Amino acid sequence: MPDSRPQPPHSSSGQTDPAGLLLCGARLTDGRTVDVRLGGGRIEAVGTAGSLATDAVGARVDLVGYLLLPAPVEPHAHGDTALSADGAGPVSYGAPEVQRRATEAALLQLGHGATALRAHVHVSDVQGLDALTAVLQARRSLHGLAELSAVAMPRVLTGAAGADGVAMLRDALKMGAAVVGGCPDADPDPTGYVETVLELAAEQGCPVDLHTDGDDPARLARLAAMAGGLRPGVTLGPCGGLRRLPAEVAARIADQLAAAGVTVVCLPQGGCGGADRPGTAPVRLLRSAGVRVAAGSGALRDVSNPVGRGDPLEAAYLLASRYGLRPEDAYDAVSTAARAALGLPEVRVEAGFPAELLAVRGDRLAGALSLAYSRIVVHRGRVVARTSAVREYCNSAAAVALDLPRQGRGEPS
Repeated sequence: MPDSRPQPPHSSSGQTDPAGLLLCGARLTDGRTVDVRLGGGRIEAVGTAGSLATDAVGARVDLVGYLLLPAPVEPHAHGDTALSADGAGPVSYGAPEVQRRATEAALLQLGHGATALRAHVHVSDVQGLDALTAVLQARRSLHGLAELSAVAMPRVLTGAAGADGVAMLRDALKMGAAVVGGCPDADPDPTGYVETVLELAAEQGCPVDLHTDGDDPARLARLAAMAGGLRPGVTLGPCGGLRRLPAEVAARIADQLAAAGVTVVCLPQGGCGGADRPGTAPVRLLRSAGVRVAAGSGALRDVSNPVGRGDPLEAAYLLASRYGLRPEDAYDAVSTAARAALGLPEVRVEAGFPAELLAVRGDRLAGALSLAYSRIVVHRGRVVARTSAVREYCNSAAAVALDLPRQGRGEPS
């Protein structure tokens, strides 16, 4: 079940945008240089460069020197705490401030290329539903720019305080939260917490997204057994504790998660408030077992990670440079696998697929992940964000003599 209902393409004003768009001279990862025609929020045609130039379209974007990719998405953000480390004094969780931070964070990540985001939001006996109300208002204000969905995260679901948590979780779903989640590790009865979440998700027909460190193999085995067959699906993250387990134990858990159809979202850029210990899940082990592995950003400049970037391409870069994935597999973790984790349709640069695209200056994926300075983001067939960067070597005779590139070796200026 997708996090949000399908909508027709809209302009930033919320009106349907009838004009098409032609992307000219883009490089694809297979080496072809193509024109791509967009219309009605989808890819209408892909042809060799220049072959679609005579088609009547509303606008054209020159993508010569750019690599065109399916847009990434953000499967693990924290909209209520994002950017809270930037202010002076105690952090405010009042609805206006949370809405401002959540909106600013989503736009920051949209500029990086993420056209859909899943935000984990705390609902508790202290804050009530105020933070969720603010994040849902941010979602409405972002309409036409990016898709933002919310995961409701209750503090406790078992024992004497559990009844209030369950009631609040039901209210959160009625308000518009699309996913049930939380941190079972923080509940006095982690297994009971998971059972409650899974029962409510099955009753409501909504996805599950749980925070867990994953360092307790017995607990993970029980979770996998309970989650098996649940539709629309169960996601766990960040599961950094799996890396600290003995190899044979971690491999057995990976097999159980794969059999249950559980997705793991790792956080290579840093941890989040839902995990007590930092660390990245053993992505190669999980993938080899058949587990779908996606990558998210986690904390974005809050008390858990005061320097977070919220950049899916950086997450892919780290998976390739630090954890041994091929660039193609690393990018899959922030695009195809992450979209599947959010219940969103697949995107390919082919006719008929959704026009959710990211153009990055460069001609190969490895180079784009390394030097992803300039980006053009397309959501529902419309350019919604641009980032431009130029590198210049000022007053350098060597730069002139050697004709050094302004941005990355072999890339156009």
